Amino acid sequence: MSAKDHILVIRLSALGDVAISIPIMLTLIKRHPELKISVLTRPFYTKLFKDIPQIKTITANVEHHHKGFFGLKKLSNEIEQYDISAVADLHNVLRTKILKVFLFLKGIKIVSINKGRKDKKRLTRTKNKIFKPLKSTPERYAEVFKKLGYAVNLTEPVFLKPQTLDAKMLNELNFNKAKRHLGIAPFAAHEAKVYPADLMQECIKLLAGDKDINIYLFGGKKTEMSRLHNWALPYENVYCIAGKYDFENELNLISHLDVMLSMDSGNGHLAAMYGIKVITIWGQTHPYAGFAPIGQKETEQIIPDRKLFPLLPTSIYGNKKTMGYENIMRSIKPEKIVETVKRNLD
Repeated sequence: MSAKDHILVIRLSALGDVAISIPIMLTLIKRHPELKISVLTRPFYTKLFKDIPQIKTITANVEHHHKGFFGLKKLSNEIEQYDISAVADLHNVLRTKILKVFLFLKGIKIVSINKGRKDKKRLTRTKNKIFKPLKSTPERYAEVFKKLGYAVNLTEPVFLKPQTLDAKMLNELNFNKAKRHLGIAPFAAHEAKVYPADLMQECIKLLAGDKDINIYLFGGKKTEMSRLHNWALPYENVYCIAGKYDFENELNLISHLDVMLSMDSGNGHLAAMYGIKVITIWGQTHPYAGFAPIGQKETEQIIPDRKLFPLLPTSIYGNKKTMGYENIMRSIKPEKIVETVKRNLD
């Protein structure tokens, strides 16, 4: 491909998957500064690219304007005006497959991600399980660009830089550079990936005992906001971020954390795109499926006891439940989580 190439990267959702793509594209741009990149994603996710002038975004409003077959045809016509020379489909679902047909008919080169669905099925099945680490999502993304003629060196990933914090926010959070700053994101899209609330509160209690640590609780839904507010109340150094600040200010705060403690969820990936150290707690999913935050070490992954629960992992996304595995995360003691967090904070 030539120096005038303009690659359209498609990743419509979800939040964590879009976040994973950002260090990959930044690494690609560092090695190929002449390359022009546009990202097709949903309106909300365009906010992730607000501080990356090298990457432009194109909005896909698939719930309304670009909904259905004819909406996607309309979207393909809108994309044509950007003079795209190649498409890197990092999503590869039915919606993007239809869109790619329209773009292919316009003569645009297309490469799609191989999600390794068969290998993931072998990893999560209960019988004849093949328990081994699969290719990571960053590696699968990098493969797509390599097939387009652009290699990505994942041994030296490029991350987003810390962003400026609002003065009012600094004051409200008593944000002191002399302190250590810990984010905790205790929720996930599926219950099978959420550490029990009573145990998480015990973790917060133990960590809050160190007054040199500021703890910030992240969440999204209204029910999460209420719970996190109550969890923070007893402590002067624990702050509920959920519902208090807009998403962009949350991102700015995340970019200044020392450590993020997260479930297997989007918040971990948001922190990782800034190069923040991420500790993850896993339930019925497992990092072997390839969804660990970019750059994370095995020592930063806290997993239930597989001697007690040998069928793990039982799900790729946490949306499937296995009888008898409802309480597997209780095999992870709060003391182990606290020790891992403190070791990484130090």
